[in-house]
Amino acid sequence: MNSGYSLSPIATISTPFKQKFAIPRQPNLANAKGQITFTDTYGDPQAFKGLENYSHLWLLFIFHETADRGWKPAVKAPRLGGNATLGVYASRSTHRPNGIGMSVVRNLGLSESDGRLQLSVGGVDLLDGTPIVDIKPYIRYADSIDSATDNLDRYAPIPCRPVHFCTKAREQLTPVMEKHPDAAELIESVLAQDPRPAYRQSNENDDKIYKVKLYDVDVSWQVQDGQIKVLSVL
Repeated sequence: MNSGYSLSPIATISTPFKQKFAIPRQPNLANAKGQITFTDTYGDPQAFKGLENYSHLWLLFIFHETADRGWKPAVKAPRLGGNATLGVYASRSTHRPNGIGMSVVRNLGLSESDGRLQLSVGGVDLLDGTPIVDIKPYIRYADSIDSATDNLDRYAPIPCRPVHFCTKAREQLTPVMEKHPDAAELIESVLAQDPRPAYRQSNENDDKIYKVKLYDVDVSWQVQDGQIKVLSVL
């Protein structure tokens, strides 16, 4: 038996998420778009023949930011409050034996930029610059199993908090949206999930000011009366 295999990235994805903090916990929880740019070796147009026939795609990628930390047999699960653990194979933790992740995304089509093919996708939950190692079509009859169960309803639900932009933040958002038209929608959908550590999410009034970088702007926010208040967009 072969004792090891090597993987070569076929592409890199550009996304609005410049840091791990506040990335949605699963794909399609926020309408975030990504651009996948292929290497010369794997960007042959023939490789994409028929891709337009699929509305969704599986992305297989490398957790490159945590790969050097190794893996853990038991990992902390945010849905269990942040301190309880699950076996790594019963989770989607980044700390895996081979650091491979997968996400199902919307297929938004191919284009060309600077002589290289690009694939636009929607509903991404990947860090900007993530290496992509494979792409496969999402096939509904095989990949969607109506009888599947997961018991996630026994865990803490993903928060869905109201998001309010203060006057200053709304004014600052106007020029940002000239460059990134989806900025307001993205900020709202990301923050509504309350990216704070799980142990703080029960706090309906949190004086701490949090920051998250989306695209090229820093978004400052805090929780007041159970709502997310966006303080600034700079």
